[in-house]
Amino acid sequence: MTHHGEALLLVDDDETFCRVLARALQRRGLKVTVAHDADSATRLALEQFVYAIVDLNMPNRSGLTLIPQLIARQPDMAIVVLTGYASIQTAVEAIKLGARHYLTKPADADEIYAALGEKSGKADIPVTPQPMPYKRLEWEHLQKVLAECDGNISEAARRLGMHRRTLQRKLQKRPSQAD
Repeated sequence: MTHHGEALLLVDDDETFCRVLARALQRRGLKVTVAHDADSATRLALEQFVYAIVDLNMPNRSGLTLIPQLIARQPDMAIVVLTGYASIQTAVEAIKLGARHYLTKPADADEIYAALGEKSGKADIPVTPQPMPYKRLEWEHLQKVLAECDGNISEAARRLGMHRRTLQRKLQKRPSQAD
C-alpha cells in the first residue's frame, strides 16, 4: 500500500498529537496539512485531499459535522475518524456519514496509516461492558443532532427543544471519560 506524495488533512484540537502524528505520516511519504478545528478544516478542504483524519471531540463543532462537508467536496476522500471515547453510536454515525474507518485514541501512527488503506467502512471499536455515563451520552446526542443540522446551533437547539445558549453551554462542557 503506497500513499507516497498524497495529500492528507489532519483535523485535531490536540496540537502536540498533531505535531507527532503529522511528522510520522510525513516520514511515510504523505503531504500533511493540519487544522485544529472544524471551521479551519472546512476552509482548507477547498484544496484537494486524498485522505482526512478527523477527531470527533473538538471545541465548538464536532468532527462529525465535518464529514459530510468533506465528502460533498471530494466524494472519494478516505476519512478515518479518531476519538478519545469508545462510542458505538458515534462510530456508526461517522461511518453512515461517509467515514471509512473509526479508531479510538490512543491509536498509533501505524494503525492510522493502515486504516487509510481500508477500502470499506468498518467500526473498529472495543465494546466496553460498562454503560456510558449520562453526561457523555447527552453530549454525544447533542453532537449527533448538531451534525444532522450541519452545525447550525439555532436549528439544533430548536429540534432539541432548548435555548440556543443552553445548547452552546452544554456543548462547551466536554465530559471526561469518567463523567
